[in-house]
Amino acid sequence: MRKIRWSADKANDWYKNMPWVVGCNFSPSTAINQLEMWQENSFDAETIKRELGWAADLGFNAMRVYLHDLLWEADADGFVERIDEYLEISNELGIKTMLVLFDDCWNKNPKLGKQPKPKPGIHNSGWVQSPGEKVVLDHSQWGRLEKYVKEVIAKFGGDDRVIVWDLYNEPGNTEMGNKSLPLLEKTFEWAREIDPLQPLTSGIWLSKLEELNEFQLNESDIITFHNYLDADNLRDEIKKLKEYNRPILCTEYMARVNDCFFQTQMPIFKKEKVGCFNWGFVSGKTQTVLPWKELVEKSPPGLWFHDILHQDGTPYKQEEVDFIKMITL
Repeated sequence: MRKIRWSADKANDWYKNMPWVVGCNFSPSTAINQLEMWQENSFDAETIKRELGWAADLGFNAMRVYLHDLLWEADADGFVERIDEYLEISNELGIKTMLVLFDDCWNKNPKLGKQPKPKPGIHNSGWVQSPGEKVVLDHSQWGRLEKYVKEVIAKFGGDDRVIVWDLYNEPGNTEMGNKSLPLLEKTFEWAREIDPLQPLTSGIWLSKLEELNEFQLNESDIITFHNYLDADNLRDEIKKLKEYNRPILCTEYMARVNDCFFQTQMPIFKKEKVGCFNWGFVSGKTQTVLPWKELVEKSPPGLWFHDILHQDGTPYKQEEVDFIKMITL
C-alpha cells in the first residue's frame, strides 16, 4: 500500500524509456459527453475505431479519455467491459490511454440516460461534471466515490494499455475554487491505497488557484498542466515546471483564437520532451470548434477553436495535418 508519491528518480525512470507522448483529448464525434460515450445504448465502437485510426495516421500515440462515476454506479461490469473494448481498439492502433476519473468542468448536475442535444452555438454545451458540485460538497456520498476510484484503478492499474491516471480534471473550475480540495486530497489517498503501476497526477490549470496548485504539484507523481496561450507563455511555464525535476505532460492545449497552434506549440513540446494532448479531434456533438463563451467576440467567423478533422475525416486545415505528421512520424 503506497502512502506517498513516487520519488523523482522513479518518475524519471518511468519516463526515460517512453516515446514522445503526443495525442489529444478524445471522445467520439457522436458523443456529447462522457456519459453518452460510455453508456451501453450509445457506446459507438465503430466510430471510435474509425476515428482512432485517423489519430494513428497522424502519428498520435496517446489519448486522454474521461470516465464518469455514475457509469460505475449504474453498471460497473458493463462499464469495465466497454473500457476494455475501448482500450483494445486503441492499443491495436498503437495508442495508449490516460484515464480521467473526476472533472469540475461545465454542467453541474450529471444524469444518466438519454443525453441532451447540442445547444446551437455553444461550446461543450452538454459536457458534465463528475461527480458534480452537490456530491463534491456532500461527504456522505463519498463512500461510493471511493469505491469507484479504487475499483476502476484496481481493474486497470496493471494494464499497460493505460499510461497515466489523471485523477481530477481542473479541480476548482465552475466557481468551485478550494471547495474541491478535500475531494482531490481524498482521491489521491484512495488511488495510492491501490498503488497502480502507472503514475498518478492532477494537472494545474489556473494560476490564481494557489492552494490547489500547490497540492497538485506536490502530490502528483508526474507534473501535468493545461496551457491555451501563446508560445512564449508556454515556454515560460515549462521552464518553471522543470524546477520540479519530474516528467511533464501538457494535458490540454491548442486554441487558435489565442495564438496557440500546432505549428507554434508542438516544436516546443518536442524539444523539451514534454508530452502533449490537444483538446479535441473530430468535430462533433461537443461543438468545441466553437470558442469558450468569453471568447465569442474575439473569434473570427469560421475560425475553429479546437479540433482537427471534419466528421468525414477531412482536415480543417491541410497544412496543420501535414505539420502534425511531419513532427510525429
